[in-house]
Formats: sequence, C-alpha cells, structure tokens
Amino acid sequence: MSLTMKILIGMLAGVVVGAAINTADIAFLNDMVVGGLFAMIGTMFVNALKLLVVPLVFFSLICGVAGIGDIRLLGRVGGKSFVLYIFTTAVAIAVAILLAKLIGPGQGFEMQGVDASGITAKEAPSVWQVFANIVPTNPIQAFAAGEMLQIIFYTVLLGVAVVMLGDQSAPFVRACEYMNEVMMKIVSIVMAAAPYGVFCLIAKTFAEQGIDLFVPVMAYVGTLVGALFLHLFVTLMIMLKLLSGLDPFTFMKKMRSAQIFAFSTASSNATIPVTLQCVTERIGVKNSVASFTIPFGATINMDGTAIMQGVATVFLANVYGIELGISGYLTVIAMAVLASIGTAGVPGVGLVMLTMVLNQVGLPIEGIALILGVDRLMDMIRTAVNITGDAVVSTIVAKMEGEFDQAVFDDPNAGIETDHDLDIDQAAEGRLAREAQHHPRPQPAE
Repeated sequence: MSLTMKILIGMLAGVVVGAAINTADIAFLNDMVVGGLFAMIGTMFVNALKLLVVPLVFFSLICGVAGIGDIRLLGRVGGKSFVLYIFTTAVAIAVAILLAKLIGPGQGFEMQGVDASGITAKEAPSVWQVFANIVPTNPIQAFAAGEMLQIIFYTVLLGVAVVMLGDQSAPFVRACEYMNEVMMKIVSIVMAAAPYGVFCLIAKTFAEQGIDLFVPVMAYVGTLVGALFLHLFVTLMIMLKLLSGLDPFTFMKKMRSAQIFAFSTASSNATIPVTLQCVTERIGVKNSVASFTIPFGATINMDGTAIMQGVATVFLANVYGIELGISGYLTVIAMAVLASIGTAGVPGVGLVMLTMVLNQVGLPIEGIALILGVDRLMDMIRTAVNITGDAVVSTIVAKMEGEFDQAVFDDPNAGIETDHDLDIDQAAEGRLAREAQHHPRPQPAE
C-alpha cells in the first residue's frame, strides 16, 4: 500500500471518529482523547513538519541558485513566477466575487446569537511597506521567526554571491547539497508517521467542530466550496494545459499526497517540504526552479484565501444590506492581492487578511463572527488549493525554462515509496553486507 493511500485512510478514519465523538459528547473523550491525545500527536506532527521548513528552504534554495549558475536566468524564474502568482490570485478572487454575486449567499440571513468579542480590525499595509519589509534587518532574526520572504531574499542574495565567486564556492555548494539530501531524508522519516498525524488532526477538528455549525451558513459554505473547486479543477488546470501542454489528470494524481497534507495541516508553510518533494520527485520540476518557486508561492500565492475573502465580502455585504458597487469590489480584489504578498502561510491567516479587506471597504468587522465557526474546515480546503497553485506555477515556469524532466512526469511510479520498497532496499543492503563478509574484495598487489 502506498503512503498516499495510508494517509487517505487516516484522513477518512479521522472524519468518522471525530464526528462520532462530537455526536457522543462524552466529557472524558473530549478532555482526554480529543484535547489530550489527539491534540498532542497532531501538534507534534505539525511541529515536525515546521521544523523542516527553514533549513530545507535555505539549503534547497542555495543549491537551486548554484545549479542555475546564470543570474539572468534566476531573474527570469523569479519574474515569471511572481507575475503568474499575482495573476492567479487576482483571477481567483474575481471569479469568486462573480460566483458569489450570482448565488447571493447571505440574503435574508437572520443574525442571532452572534458573538463578536475578540475580533479586532487589522490595518492594511501599504504597497511600499510590503516590499520594504522583504529586506531583513537581521537575517538571524528572520530565520528564527520564520519570515519566509525575508529568508528567501537573504538566501537568494547569498546564492548569487556564491555563483559570482565561481570555483572558490565549490566546497560550500557541496556541503549545501549534502545538507539538502539530509533534509529530504528527514522529510521521508517524518512522512512515515503521516497517517497517524493526519488521523489525529482530522479527528480533533471534526470532534470539536462537528457538522451543526454549517447549517446557519450553508449558503456561504456551499458558495465558497464551489468557488474553490472551480478554481482548482478548472482555472488552474486550463492554465496548466495552455502554458505547459501537460496532462492535468496526471498532474492532479501526482499532487494528491501534498494536497492531503495541506488539507490536514491547514498551513502552506508546514506543507512546503511535502510540496517540494512532490513537485521534484513526482512531477519532474528540477530543484533549481522548485527550490525558489515553492517557498515563494507558499508566502505570496494564496488563491484559496483570496477566494474566501471574495465570497465572505459578498456574504457579509448581503447580510448587512450594503451595496459595495464595482469600485468596492475592485478594492477588494486589490486589497486581497496586496495582503497575500505580505502575509505568512499559517493556519487562520485568512481571517486576519479578511479584517483588512472589510476595514478598507467599510463593512463591519463583527461580521466575521458569522463565519468563524466553519473557518477551520474551510481553511483546510483552501490550503489544498493554495499549494496546488504553487505547484502549477512551478511546473509552468520549469517547462518554460527547460528545467523540467518529462520522463519523471510520464512515469506513474516516480517518487512513490511504499513499505514494500523499503523492505526490498533493506534486504538488498543486508545481502550486499553478507556477500562482502563471506567474499571480501581482493586487495591490490603492492
């Protein structure tokens, strides 16, 4: 059985167990199992993924920049990926707003029992502030805080200096290549525990949230899920086919494991190691491109989050009976794109960005309380959309720059690791060790 299938089984089992615990509503299960065991294992699993992100991005990006060798090519990769990421985000929120206007969620909604305590508005950063903050004042602090854009800027700057030094940098590059291999091996170790971590995360979410929260805001949930699926299966796949010529069905099949990880963790940043491994080993994007575009996309490309903001804005405008007009919705699009650039890819960040958007167009911030209950589950779906968008843009850029391995993409078994494969590897290593013991190599004559 493949690891992806095991993770899928763990996710489905988590849904069943979590829903059952929520229905039973037994204090011992809620306190000791859900709030204790499931929370502990789920947190350990997410933390294990997060601990990989910064060193993996650093070493992989250094190797990628050194592998490109041409600074102009690096500039083209960065420029194309940035334009494509901003384009997909703008298209995502525009389509979401159009779909929400057609369906009209929130019309006739009765506001009852809404708790708006604890919701505070966030000021939207200016475009100058967003770009100025990309340059870190202290790279060590940026690494410690996990500021991904600052980490990318510093690492690319370091990589460019390494390329300019030429042969003098060879030992440093070899050391980074070795450390990159070590980090990828740690990724495979952490992924071995993935089915159990995913089970605990999903079971905890459904045990705490249940399905009753969806009933009052079913129109909002249905519109949002429809917009997310429309972008995932139609917009992104058409874009992939037109700009790369690759088969969307094969692409989606190979992205399945990363999507499941993104769904269970609800964090684009925590999913970076899995997305990077999936894009390079399963799809065929060369590390020289993927090492830059994947962490870059996890930070600035938030298609799913932008879709949520578009649908939520229309929903709340209908609830409060406020007509935003064309200028208001254009402001929403511009604000969502701007906010996505300067916001980290962590769970719940969509609500923080939404307060900026609502504040800008004059909608009451308290309205967020209406969708707060269902946001965790919606966050899981939109994170899967986010990382798929990262992979699509990475594949397109790699195809454009000739940094794509078609043979890997065409091989259905590329990058798949099963327990059977591990047993074969261990058996082969054992056989070679026994042969070396019984039949030592002849020593050369002096």
